[in-house]
Amino acid sequence: MKPSAVFGEFFKAKRQTLGLTLREFCLKHQLDPGNLSRLERGLLPPPQDRKRLEEYARCLGLKQGSDGWYTFFDLAAAAKGRLPDELLEDEQLVAKLPLVFRTLRGKRLTGKQLDELVKKIKGE
Repeated sequence: MKPSAVFGEFFKAKRQTLGLTLREFCLKHQLDPGNLSRLERGLLPPPQDRKRLEEYARCLGLKQGSDGWYTFFDLAAAAKGRLPDELLEDEQLVAKLPLVFRTLRGKRLTGKQLDELVKKIKGE
């Protein structure tokens, strides 16, 4: 499944959790149902504009800093083939990205590398 479809499915699931049809959601938030339908089906990629994404997140009832909020923005970044901006701003994390990529590709890590990865993930 392509990343924009994963974002769209997440968006749709959150909207449905609110108990709103696509048209009801769009009427309530003054959004275009045609574009939103294409977004939910993965035919349109997530918006590039951070403010637009934040608007959508608020419409979906996602609280800033919540797991849902981060998932929403992480999926949007992934659909664009990018890492989330706030991660790219962390120089120490960026320096460790090759280790993360190697892990994702299934390469074996040394014990020290694995310990470093766990500490970084825990924010230590």
